[in-house]
Amino acid sequence: MALAPRFSGQALSTEVSPKAIHTIELYLDYVCPFSAKMFLTLSTSIFPLLRTKYSSRPLKFLFRQQIQPWHPSSTLVHEAAAAVLRLAPEKFYAFSAALFEHQKEFFDVNVVAEGRNETYKRLAALAAGSVGVKEGDVLGLLHVRGTPGEDGSLNVGNGVTEDVKGMVKANRLTGVHVTPTVLFNGVVENSISSSFTAQQWEEWLDKNIV
Repeated sequence: MALAPRFSGQALSTEVSPKAIHTIELYLDYVCPFSAKMFLTLSTSIFPLLRTKYSSRPLKFLFRQQIQPWHPSSTLVHEAAAAVLRLAPEKFYAFSAALFEHQKEFFDVNVVAEGRNETYKRLAALAAGSVGVKEGDVLGLLHVRGTPGEDGSLNVGNGVTEDVKGMVKANRLTGVHVTPTVLFNGVVENSISSSFTAQQWEEWLDKNIV
């Protein structure tokens, strides 16, 4: 599936011609423990190899932000990632790693007693502390004002609402439900699981990325 230019920060690829390239799409939720396990393995052990071992291979990873609504905080955390994607797309993957490393701070028990804008403040602080994006800029995109819109509307959203709508609309076209889910060249790749070790990822890439 194609990627809208405004979401280009979700792509991470080797330095080969894009005319003939393998694409691995990662459907991940920031508050899903299994998504965290997969992403952090990739982030620490595989993504660095895109510039070394696999630099001549035709390979691209796409991070697909898959909101899981039974975790109410999922939307808020994904919105924070969307804000960083808007402000500093080159820092999206690093911030995603920070979100996964700190995901327990945004599990149900740790957000149920605070308001939505309070959670946004913590997420904005995490963005500033982890990847150096200005806290105020992130919060400016996330904050939901407590007054009706000019037309009297009450569902006013925030600065990344339209971005999130675009992501959700694109993801629904694939029918993906479970996180993590991996697509290889547009087809669900069931052989890859969250329990894949770095060695298993390398073995799979060596076999399939030619």
